[in-house]
Amino acid sequence: MQTIGWAQGNPGLTIFSGVERENILNYYLDFGGIPRQWDRYKLYVPAKKLTQGASKFFISYPKHFNGKFDTDKVEVRVNKESVPLREVYWDKESRVLEIDLEQPIEAGTKATIVLSNVKNPDFGTYYFVCDAQAAGQIPVRLYLGTWIVSIEGR
Repeated sequence: MQTIGWAQGNPGLTIFSGVERENILNYYLDFGGIPRQWDRYKLYVPAKKLTQGASKFFISYPKHFNGKFDTDKVEVRVNKESVPLREVYWDKESRVLEIDLEQPIEAGTKATIVLSNVKNPDFGTYYFVCDAQAAGQIPVRLYLGTWIVSIEGR
């Protein structure tokens, strides 16, 4: 049974999210998820979700998200080590953050996407959808899961 989590924790108890339980991804907000304040998001991608590895990550977010990302402060960690990135592109019109890796992550590897210097949006719940471009010969885009991020403050 899940316990109730606060904004700086993991997803906690989610009853009616519209997302299948196995597709809800864990996250951590380092500075408490206070509305309109600066924060660091740690978005976890478990190894079981990266069945085909990844050469890119795509994070899409809802229209009502009015926060800000710092593309110079994005990193991907594998085994607690930061991996080199080719480019981080924020498409504000399409509401997608694209993270292009210099070298693909192997299948069955867990990853942490760290978004530092994020300006939190207003109070609310935000669904961040994670897709990855497969690392194999055919660069297909795969759904990995959804982070259901709560910005609640204290």
